[in-house]
Amino acid sequence: MTTLSPAAAKRNVFILAICMALGNSATTLQVTLGGLVGYLLVEDKALATLPVTFVVAGTALATIPASMLMRRVGRQLGFMAGSLLGSVGSLVAAAGVYLSDFWLFCLGAFLFGGSMAFTQLYRFAAADISPAPMKSRAISWVMVGGLVAAFMGPEIAKHTRDILSPYLFLGSYLAAAALPILVLGILTFVRLPKPTVSELHEIGRPLSEIVRQPAFLVAATAGMFGYGVMNLLMTATPLAMQICEHPFAAAATVIQWHVFGMYFPSFFTGQLIARFGTLRIILLGVLLNLVCIAVALSGIEVLNFQAALLLLGVGWNFMYIGGTALLTEVYRPAERNKTQALNDFLVFGTVALASLGSGKLLYHWGWDFVPMSALPFIVMAGLAAVWLMLQKRQATTPA
Repeated sequence: MTTLSPAAAKRNVFILAICMALGNSATTLQVTLGGLVGYLLVEDKALATLPVTFVVAGTALATIPASMLMRRVGRQLGFMAGSLLGSVGSLVAAAGVYLSDFWLFCLGAFLFGGSMAFTQLYRFAAADISPAPMKSRAISWVMVGGLVAAFMGPEIAKHTRDILSPYLFLGSYLAAAALPILVLGILTFVRLPKPTVSELHEIGRPLSEIVRQPAFLVAATAGMFGYGVMNLLMTATPLAMQICEHPFAAAATVIQWHVFGMYFPSFFTGQLIARFGTLRIILLGVLLNLVCIAVALSGIEVLNFQAALLLLGVGWNFMYIGGTALLTEVYRPAERNKTQALNDFLVFGTVALASLGSGKLLYHWGWDFVPMSALPFIVMAGLAAVWLMLQKRQATTPA
């Protein structure tokens, strides 16, 4: 894929950020409501968060096909296909709500999750078209688009949950189906270079060689554990708040502030990476996650949930964007799609496992066990970043 001029790159990154905002609004709505709707539809309440797990499982399984499709047809057509899939998934989920069919609802969640595999590639598309000095900032700028989702998704959920009463939340999922169609129209204005002949036919190094690079291992670890822990706590929070008898509006507000924390730092994460380096920013994300766990364990008031989820969001931002920026350093142009696909498969495979375990941990052992179970994974991500930092320092130290 050809790198664009700085002006053209900025224009296209801005459009991608808008698409990211709308796509993630549908995602935020799905995450806010998935566990609650599951709780209403399923008899075994331990399975209440299973729809959220299906969302993430759909994302994990679609990561490699999404990247391979874009390698053949280009980013623009690939993003359009992902938008259509997202709309279809939301409509199937709406049918599940209408028919009170838990497994049909899960199927819709799975299909929508497949569309998220395409949405996650906006950050790589922004990096790929930008000159080298702009890459980390381009990733950050696209992620800013998610800031809109912090408010739009939960607000849509709050204002549409009763609109088609007595079918609770049916209106919310119909609204979620409309958002990807809007993205489809906006994507007609983006201008992304098509794959070059060499990118289509050159194989590059085998994945086994790429993944043995220390930078790949740390980038994947930061993404896997940063995103996995974030999903573990975020999925359990609305249900935990319901168990603690906090109102739905309070849970929606907590998710709003969480998603705000996820994306607001993107205004400056790119600059921080350029100044301090990816590893220091990943370590800052690890530290914020540790503070989040401490706050989550300190009480069950709304303020505890809100502060913990806000810290969780900021910590995720630094670990995820830092990991993404680090990953762009490990592959050559012909290796781009397969490396990105493998990374996202590992990340969202981990997230799917975290989401699956979230409801069971909460149901069987209570809220406190959920943040406690996240602790070892955050520590491992921090140790991995420190290890690579020492490796780099040793390599640059004169013998």
